[in-house]
Amino acid sequence: MDMHLPPALLEVTGNTQLSGNIEQSELFFSDQLSAAYDPSANAIWSRWTPTPRPSFNPELLDDLAEYCSFVTATRGAVRWRGESLPIEYSVLASGVPGVFNLGGDLDLFVRLIERQDAHALLRYGKACVDVLHRNYVGFGLPVTTISLVQGECLGGGFEAALSSDIIIAERHARFGFPEILFNLFPGMGAYSFLDRRVGRRLTEELLGTGRIYSADAMLAMGVIDRVVDTGQGEAEVSALAKRNSRSRNGLAGIARVRRRVNGVSYEELLDVVQLWVDAALRLTPRDIKLMHRLVARQNDILACTRVH
Repeated sequence: MDMHLPPALLEVTGNTQLSGNIEQSELFFSDQLSAAYDPSANAIWSRWTPTPRPSFNPELLDDLAEYCSFVTATRGAVRWRGESLPIEYSVLASGVPGVFNLGGDLDLFVRLIERQDAHALLRYGKACVDVLHRNYVGFGLPVTTISLVQGECLGGGFEAALSSDIIIAERHARFGFPEILFNLFPGMGAYSFLDRRVGRRLTEELLGTGRIYSADAMLAMGVIDRVVDTGQGEAEVSALAKRNSRSRNGLAGIARVRRRVNGVSYEELLDVVQLWVDAALRLTPRDIKLMHRLVARQNDILACTRVH
């Protein structure tokens, strides 16, 4: 992918440049993605608001690729109101109340599977792992990545959370991989990331049952790292940065060692995507009908969050 700033970033914020001053708190990538720098925690936050469903549509994936390029190109520092400040944390979060992310673009999957379009499915999967692997390796910088989950975290959304060094969830959040319900499996990193965290037995249980789990259950299994009360997620991210400030260099080094010893390679993720494409093309009309039902369910979840 090209290493460049998104044109929308320069157009909307005016003073925001890679080597210049960031005078405004929000960096605008698109209507579906924005980011903000928090100088109190030396953290850059990204929040997505995908439409028409809170899932990874191709346009959001393009926006996330631009965000990854932006963070990488900073080389770990930004100019904030005339001062050079480090980026020590990158936080993934959602701007959709009650939903972190519901996963892959199932409506798109159905169309591509019905056309038996292996090339387009592979292109979509590659776009996913391009983003997730760059988050997984901390953008090649001494950056700790955090996923803050404040709602439903399913399928590809769960994969995205797992690509971070640390997962913090609010107590009402729920996690799961529903893909097995329509005879498929999550193919953009779930097995790789989970296996490194909790081992094969638990990984295959989580992927093979379609069950939905509470945040407390995920903490007990060792899948996520912290659970806080609803509404306290942002405060916990700030508190974590403060607690770790004196040990920051050593902890960042430990994270890099962990990736070296138990690392997930980009090539591994691409190989799994190909296996996912092969399996997707074998789905039956009954399986595809179930996918349609899940698309309707995603629409219902989004409608409920807007009502509340």
